[in-house]
Amino acid sequence: MKIKLIKMLETKNTKTMLSTKDMSAGSGRIKPVLGPGNHVIKINSITFDKTPYDADAFNIMLHVESEPVNGEFEGFYKDMNNHGAGRYKGQVGRIRYSPYPFKDTTLPSGREIERDQEVLKSMIFLSEQLGKRSELDAIEAGTIEDFMTKCDVQLGNSAFFNVCIGSREWENKDGYVNDDLYLPRMSKDGIPVETIGKEPSRLLKFDKSTHVRALAKKETTDSNQTATNFEGTSGSGSDFEL
Repeated sequence: MKIKLIKMLETKNTKTMLSTKDMSAGSGRIKPVLGPGNHVIKINSITFDKTPYDADAFNIMLHVESEPVNGEFEGFYKDMNNHGAGRYKGQVGRIRYSPYPFKDTTLPSGREIERDQEVLKSMIFLSEQLGKRSELDAIEAGTIEDFMTKCDVQLGNSAFFNVCIGSREWENKDGYVNDDLYLPRMSKDGIPVETIGKEPSRLLKFDKSTHVRALAKKETTDSNQTATNFEGTSGSGSDFEL
């Protein structure tokens, strides 16, 4: 009887931990956009986007969605021109595969980076984490743009997987701080994308001091110029110089 009473008291005194993570000011609801951190997401689609300042530099953009959010969550419409398509069940976001765009360049060390080869290696890594290497290997394309279009078909609408997302904060013309999301580089500390349930895990643990580049007031607030400052032209999308 005494043991049962103790258990009842323990249950009664157990408190639910409160957190403001992912909540937006005012409404108290979870915001519909994904932020930096460790998440479980899926890829809805992949695009290969030319940068506005360099015709030879491209970003691999992962258009992603988190696991379904319960409660009073209201996601973005899937199609703003067709509300009948419904809303996303999870938070959504656009994530650069790399902090830097993919382009032909020469590193300060003298190593030459070939854009197309780095893109191919990046898709190999991603496909292996998604369990779709054979589907990737079946792709044949004449150009890297065509290759990435076919990657979207094979790797888009993926299963859920673990991810570590970094961010560079930027301020828009209305004074709101936004997150320019990207996958941190793989390193000896771990990898940014990993299959769920992988043991032992090598997934990077999110560290704000390392994975978030805080807003610097002196930087421009123009969105295109902000992206330029973030990406730079001296880096590359290569994750493979470890």
